[in-house]
Amino acid sequence: MTLTIWVDDWQIQCCGQNFAPGDVVSWKLLEVDPEDYADVVGSERATEIDFREEHHGQAEEHEPTWLEVLTIAEVHCRYEVPPDSTANVYYPVPGTTVLVPVREADGWAEARPEVRFAGYLVTAQRATHAPEGAATRGQ
Repeated sequence: MTLTIWVDDWQIQCCGQNFAPGDVVSWKLLEVDPEDYADVVGSERATEIDFREEHHGQAEEHEPTWLEVLTIAEVHCRYEVPPDSTANVYYPVPGTTVLVPVREADGWAEARPEVRFAGYLVTAQRATHAPEGAATRGQ
């Protein structure tokens, strides 16, 4: 069974490790409400997200899951202060998503015009354990 996992840019920048398709990783996964990601990745893609990868807070309560990474896409979108806002807080602008397939995730992305890097959409499949001799990456 294939899973789609959201990986925040700041999570991997803070304390994650690089990963690439074919790598076996050990991640703590938390279930998500896909609507939380609709503005960033679009409503249709958001419904595909099963979990988010987490290193902090609630993650301590969850056992790591072994996964084989299949694909990685950078997610970029535009952020703006809503016109009716009284606070200077930027939010994702729906409909501005740019997905960029990549060969490795390291938490950083090449700058793109008018959008900012937000994170990764990763497809993976469960692995029972790290294969012998495999390069494992994770927490």
